[in-house]
Order: sequence, then C-alpha cells, then structure tokens
Amino acid sequence: MPYVFTNGIRIAYERFGRGERVLMIMGSAAAGRVWTMHQTPALGEAGYQAITFDNRGIPPSDVPAGKYSLAEMVADTRGVIEALALAPCRIVGASLGALIAQELMISSPELVRCAVLIATKARSDAMRNAQAKAEQALEESGITLPPDYHAATAAIQALSPATLNDDRTIPLWLDTFRLSPSGDAGAGQVWVDTSQDRRKALRDVAVPCRVIAFEHDLITPPHLAAEVAEAIPDCDFIEIPACGHFGYLERPDEVNSAIIEFLDKA
Repeated sequence: MPYVFTNGIRIAYERFGRGERVLMIMGSAAAGRVWTMHQTPALGEAGYQAITFDNRGIPPSDVPAGKYSLAEMVADTRGVIEALALAPCRIVGASLGALIAQELMISSPELVRCAVLIATKARSDAMRNAQAKAEQALEESGITLPPDYHAATAAIQALSPATLNDDRTIPLWLDTFRLSPSGDAGAGQVWVDTSQDRRKALRDVAVPCRVIAFEHDLITPPHLAAEVAEAIPDCDFIEIPACGHFGYLERPDEVNSAIIEFLDKA
C-alpha cells in the first residue's frame, strides 16, 4: 500500500479505477476500505477514480499517541490532497469525514471542487453531546467492552429498524461489528470535538455541495444534516429512507446513485 507523509505522520492510501478523481474521507474509527464494499466499484463504473485513505489512528496509517483534534485531521487530509496533486478535487465524506470536508471548504476552498456530505452535521444537539461525552468517559475508564456487547450496541446505533429486525441478515451484521478492530485503533479520534456550531462559517462555502441524510440515523440525524444544506448557499439535500448511520452500506444503490448524479453535474 502506498503512503504519503504529511503533518508529521504517514497516511496510507489506495486508488481505484480511472478518470476524474474523487477523494473519499471515511468516518470515525473506520478504515478507508469500507468504501470499497459498494462505493468505489460504482464510482469506477461511472468513470471516476476513487482515492481512499486511512485517517490517523487507523492502521496501516500511523497511530499517534494522545487525543486527536479536528484541526489535525483536516491538516492530514489537506496534506493528502496536496501530496497527490488532487486540487481542486471532488470529495465524498461520511460522518466525521464529512465534517473534515466541511472544514476544508471553509479554510482551504481552493482545494475543493465540490463535495458530497454524507451523514453530516454543523453542530451537536443535547443528545449528540451526551453521546460524545459517554464515549470519552468509556475511553478514559480503560474498560474494554466484550466483543458481543460492542457488536450489539454498535448495531443498534448504526443500523435501521428494518435491518435490526431482519433475522436473516442481522447475524451477518453482528459478525461484522464483532470482528471490527478494537484496542487502540481509532481511540484518539474519540476526542475530536465536533460540537462547535459551524453554520455561520458554512454560509461562506462557495462550491457546489450535496448533503445525504439517512432517515433513521441516530448519530447524525436528518434534522442536523438538513442544517448543513440550509447553511451552504449552493447545496441540495437528499434523505434516504429506511436506513441508519451506515446507510451507505444498508442502501448502497440509492446512495451511489445520489453521489454519482451529483458528481456528474457538479
């Protein structure tokens, strides 16, 4: 796997397909390879080259000790864009990856041609603040949850009722969560502060954007995602039904169509 060296660390990346390049930014505690299940093949068939990478804290990228900041992760991504000469580039970001994309558009607009923001937000409400504090408290406690407990909790947070109640498919989802990396992988990302209200700053974003929200998303619910679309001047909003925070895995065809349709016209 190739690497770029930026912001004092090593970042692993991969390229898929040929054509106009699209940088894919994954969310918290997830590897860039998650995109390869559904999104990178669809982008390749549509004539794009997808570039994925592993954020700091996700091997084989470096895992620096300590608590990470959003500014550090934005700087990492900026370094990837500059090292690979992608600017101005199309960006697709999910969850924390979408927040990184938003900050890039605010601080370095010359690097971004357009952006698809999946499961995003511009601020945290009371419940999302409580979620973040609970995750930080668990990390500080040093407690390692049993894999079965982690799998069940993660599934409830990330999936839709339709998936959770499907006895045919939920065992496969639980196995996936149970086998997800544990330990130090992604631990520093727990401390990334995403609670700041960025709606005012987003009003100055001047590139075309699309926000994709998921009906049953408990982590970045549609009402918070809609605020991003309302704040960015040239931004539309799509809500995909019957899926949770992992809607790009639960309803990949609908998500891929929404991504590609936007990229084709942006």
